[in-house]
Amino acid sequence: MNPLASDLDHILAHTHGLWEELRSQRIFITGGTGFFGCWLLESFVAANDTLGLNAEAMVLTRDLESFRRKAPRLAHHPAVRFHVGDIRTFEFPGGTFSHVIHAATEASARLNDENPLRMFDSIVEGTRRTLDFAVQAGAKKFLLTSSGAVYGRQPPEMTHIPETYTGAPDLLDPRSSYGEGKRAAEMLCCLYAKQHGLEPKIVRCFAFVGPYLPLDIHFAIGNFIRDARRGGPIQINGDGTPYRSYLYSADLAIWLWTILIRGTVCRPYNVGSDQVLTIAEIARTVAKVLDPKVEIIIARKLEPGKPAERYVPSIDRARAELGLEPWIVVADGVRRAADWYRSRIQ
Repeated sequence: MNPLASDLDHILAHTHGLWEELRSQRIFITGGTGFFGCWLLESFVAANDTLGLNAEAMVLTRDLESFRRKAPRLAHHPAVRFHVGDIRTFEFPGGTFSHVIHAATEASARLNDENPLRMFDSIVEGTRRTLDFAVQAGAKKFLLTSSGAVYGRQPPEMTHIPETYTGAPDLLDPRSSYGEGKRAAEMLCCLYAKQHGLEPKIVRCFAFVGPYLPLDIHFAIGNFIRDARRGGPIQINGDGTPYRSYLYSADLAIWLWTILIRGTVCRPYNVGSDQVLTIAEIARTVAKVLDPKVEIIIARKLEPGKPAERYVPSIDRARAELGLEPWIVVADGVRRAADWYRSRIQ
């Protein structure tokens, strides 16, 4: 039995009516082997099998063998095909495609610090290459996974950042390459809408938790789950006061498919949860769910008068226009993620 069966049932229940648009269609996905991509494929395969869609997903990947080891069931599903290539230079596969999902991003804090030019080029050149392919392939709808990083630093007095906020990353800071790359990618989408009639949908993604989330890179909640599964301690590198929110991965899949099919062209939607926790509260939540005896270590003391640091979206637009919600709370998401990782080593 698929360990994600209940999550996939949840996704299908909340995407009822969307999938008919994909019946007998071919879709193309970049970044299809990453965290977002695995959830897109899991939900696509579930819908395809359950509803008899006779649809096909072609996935761009640089390392097919690695994905076969990571997700053999998805890699060998008859409705999933692969196209090997780099996002910036891939050869265009033949035939027509109805939808293109551009989810490929080097979401690496290390790369952003050590080689910001490569980060920027990968985002901008990869987006343009994928847009060119969508036009040639006759695709109508295009989904860009952008980021909340496009807003720059969230003002401390703004508890939830809306899509209408016009702030931006610091142009003179090389560490802004990720956020500025995403801003350029959004602009490219709007240019292709104007000049080629493409229908780009833009999602500004924040933070997530769930199966397939890497536990060994810069995602705090993933690191906390890793630490708790090892018996602790849970290590907080800062002072624990920054505010974050986490959308569960099954809800993420619902949001992405809904916005691709029903979202307004070139109208960005924040994708995330508006349920706010501090980093310290997140660590305590992970400990409570996985092992209440685990020690939590906070590396730094609170600086008096320090302004609040936030990375939390307003989701009023997605909620009002598309009926989207963060249905699964963080504690349940942590439990489901840990259960999934446990199932993989049994």
